[in-house]
Order: sequence, then C-alpha cells, then structure tokens
Amino acid sequence: MLKKIFWLGHSTVRIDTEPVIYIDPWKVKRPKKAGLVLVSHCHYDHLSPEDVRKVSGPGTVVLAPADCLGDLPEGARAVKAGDRVELPGIVVEVVPAYNTNKTFHPKASGWVGFVIEAERRRVYYPGDTDAIPEMDKIRADIVLMPVGGTYTMTAAEAADAVNRMKPVVAVPIHWGDIVGSEADAKKFKEYSRVPVEIKPVTE
Repeated sequence: MLKKIFWLGHSTVRIDTEPVIYIDPWKVKRPKKAGLVLVSHCHYDHLSPEDVRKVSGPGTVVLAPADCLGDLPEGARAVKAGDRVELPGIVVEVVPAYNTNKTFHPKASGWVGFVIEAERRRVYYPGDTDAIPEMDKIRADIVLMPVGGTYTMTAAEAADAVNRMKPVVAVPIHWGDIVGSEADAKKFKEYSRVPVEIKPVTE
C-alpha cells in the first residue's frame, strides 16, 4: 500500500487504489480521475474547487465538512467526525482535526481528518491539526503526518503523536510549500520511534 501513496506536495495525497483517492487536491499538475475525493477543511490550500474538478468524473464521490459544500461540485456529501462511509472496496472513517494552542483550526469548525481502509490496510490522514487526544484511539498502518508547524504540529509534536499511535510506517506531509521545510521532515524522522519514509514530491 505504501507504494501506492503519492505525496503531491504540501498536504495533497493521491492513493492509487481502485478507485483512485485524492485527499485535499491542490496544485495538481497531472490529474488522474478519482473515484473518491476527500476534503478536510475549507482553507484554500486544502479546498481548491479547480483541482477537485480536475480529478473528478461523473461517478466521483466527494466528501467534505458541511461548510465546504458551497465550493464543491453538486452532489458532494457532508461528513462530520464520527461518520463512517462505506464504498465499494473502501471504508472511510471521519475523525476530528483541530488546533489546541492556536486559532487557525478551531474545534468548533467541525473540520476533519480521515482514516481510509482499503486493500486490508488503514491509512490515517489527520488534516490540519495539533496532536489531540482522539489520535490515541486511532488504529492505522500508515500515518500521513503534518510536520510543518505554524498551522499544525511541529515535527517534534508529530513524532510524539506517532510514537503513541505506533503505526507500521509514518510519512511526513504539510511541509515544503506554505510552511515547513525538509529539515522538519528530517527532524520528524529523527524523533520518531516508528519507521518513517520521506517521500519525494510526485507531480
């Protein structure tokens, strides 16, 4: 499964399962048609109507928090933390995402992360969040962890969170564009007690 996960820069991820999954598509240069698009929240670097259109086709399922739907294609479905959506070959669990010591992503906004179960593996995409208590209950084989700081966890905070979750492998994201650098990704790897793969940007 790890080989089917592509980091497209910042927080955009494509998973080449059947169907293809995009998470927070933004600045997508070589779009593939997706069966499922997941949007974690409404900030421009996570919700790009243009990029959602690029990767969507007639049968694409789009899931997002309710306050994002006005910018998404007709038929997009509202989800909230605690929801479970079952699609052919894929199960999506919707989980909380929020800041605890900053104001960019308030808990009251109801923005989210996702746990995606496909091909007998569980992939956790936390969204823009700090290390929150709910993470300790999440079971995942692969964690795609924001490490850039400022709007999300720092590299050290992210490492502490994955050390508690104990996934099979973690991948640092949310760096290299608006905030965060390769140094943050390397620091995350240094501090983590689980295997970490720093993926190159796939265009």
